[in-house]
Amino acid sequence: MLTVAVTGPTGEIGRSFVAALERAPEVERVIGMARRYFDPSAHGWEKVEYRRGDILDRESVEELVEDADVVVHLAFAIVAGRGETREINLTGSRNVFEATAAAGAKRLVYTSSVAAYGFHRDLPRLIDEDEPTRGTERHPYSAHKAAVEKELEEVLEGSATDTYIFRPCIVAGPDATLLLDLIPMLALGRRIPSPLRWALRRVPELRPVLPDPGVPFQLVHQDDVAVALAAAVLGQGDPGVYNLAGPGELTISDLAHELGWHTVPAPQLAVGAAAEAVALMPFLPDEAAWIEAVRRPMLMDTSRARRKLHWMPQHGARETLRDMIAAVRSR
Repeated sequence: MLTVAVTGPTGEIGRSFVAALERAPEVERVIGMARRYFDPSAHGWEKVEYRRGDILDRESVEELVEDADVVVHLAFAIVAGRGETREINLTGSRNVFEATAAAGAKRLVYTSSVAAYGFHRDLPRLIDEDEPTRGTERHPYSAHKAAVEKELEEVLEGSATDTYIFRPCIVAGPDATLLLDLIPMLALGRRIPSPLRWALRRVPELRPVLPDPGVPFQLVHQDDVAVALAAAVLGQGDPGVYNLAGPGELTISDLAHELGWHTVPAPQLAVGAAAEAVALMPFLPDEAAWIEAVRRPMLMDTSRARRKLHWMPQHGARETLRDMIAAVRSR
């Protein structure tokens, strides 16, 4: 009977993951911590204890993990001020790793990202887990994901704690809407203001035009990620690194079609020039750096997760996309 401590249980992956732990008979108690208010009883969760806290507060982190058999680190800032984002992601994550090692937890489960590999021209067509995580410095999220993995390796080296690292592609689903937040910004150069969002929903002629460079990408459903994380919590498979992606590939045109928007072909040269321009403009928000993600394919081989964890994703890429869009529209 396991006690599981979770940072970031209220996030895009966290809710599906905690729900999976609720269904696992081997899990007796779940202790979650995040910065915002959250009521587990509103979701019908009976095993979950929730604490408001910040991973930058070392004392709060130590109290969270002190009785845990397994620690799952999900908390990560995707977009904030440049200095604030780095502090949360690197210092906060190191707090979690050091406290976990000191507490002697059996296992540590960390969600990294495909972005940890970096957006480099020399990457193979299909990326496996043996590819080094180099990150991309001008893409803060990518750079931070790679740096946090190095922090984890440094802190846990020689520790008795087994470590599982998951590198999902773009996570989507009812609660995971980062893709929809970022793609319009790439088309318009900024987040869509609320009045314009209102008009887009009601006037069919007012549709954004998304540039499509024809670069394929993968999606993974938040529920399928939750299943993989839960398997690691229970100690299934070997500790190590696992890529996660659902079956199938999409392009920006597929996304636009499902949204009812328009697309225009975008030559690779034009996208590359735009990315270079963004890199030279430090005053732009961190979101703008995501243009790096559509410059070249970032497709992952997930055979290791399927073979060692017996992970079988239940949602294909197009189904996952439709599930996410339907949830957003229903809200």
